[in-house]
Amino acid sequence: MFENLMATAVLPAADIDRAKAWWHDVLGRDPAYADDEGYNLFYDVGGTMVLVYRTDFAGTAQNTAFNLVTDDIDRDVTALRTHGVVFHDYDMPGLKTVEGIADLGDERSAWFSDSEGNIFALSQPSAEMMEMARKLRADTTG
Repeated sequence: MFENLMATAVLPAADIDRAKAWWHDVLGRDPAYADDEGYNLFYDVGGTMVLVYRTDFAGTAQNTAFNLVTDDIDRDVTALRTHGVVFHDYDMPGLKTVEGIADLGDERSAWFSDSEGNIFALSQPSAEMMEMARKLRADTTG
C-alpha cells in the first residue's frame, strides 16, 4: 500500500494573483506549474511541492500552516524583512519572541503570515537535527 505515494503541502489563497505575486516578490519563487484556469499553482520549495489554490476559506486557520527550515534564521529574517514581511510577536507561557524570534532551546523560530493570512514558521533547528533531517531526506529519496 502507498508504494508510489507522494505528498504535497497545501495552502489556500483568496486572491490567487496576489498570492502568486507574494510568492515571487517575497520568497523568490515562481510556479513550477499552474493549471489552465490559474486557480492552482504548484511551487517547489526545497524539493517539497506546495499547492496554492483558490478558496474563500484562506487565512482562517490560526495555526502554523507551513514550516520553512533554515540554517541561519538571522540572515533569513533580515532578508524577509527587506521584502516587507512583519514577524508575529508572541508572549505566552513557553513561547516568547524577541524582535520576532523565539529561542526554544536547541531551536530558534519566527512566524509570519503570507498575503493570504496563512501562518508560516521559519525554523533553525540544532545542527544535529538539521543533519538528521538531511540524512533522512537522502535515505528516502535514494
